[in-house]
Amino acid sequence: MTEEEKLKNKSEVYAKSVGLKVNADEKELDFVLKGLLKNKEKHGEIYCPCRIVTGDKEKDKEIICPCVFHRGEIELQEHCLCNLFVN
Repeated sequence: MTEEEKLKNKSEVYAKSVGLKVNADEKELDFVLKGLLKNKEKHGEIYCPCRIVTGDKEKDKEIICPCVFHRGEIELQEHCLCNLFVN
């Protein structure tokens, strides 16, 4: 199993546990998963690919996927900013 497949499975398990879904658009989903894995490789964590990593570990922990902002974004627009999780 590739790292991307593992992350997709982890995201699906999380989404199901909180009543959400992962994006059904495979192209968009693949793009987001690759961004998360790129951030993990570059910064050591799966930081949300649509947020800026500042280098301040304490501040940046808010943007580790699933970031602290995703629930509010989903309530407002039916998906999180990066489109990984949808309602």
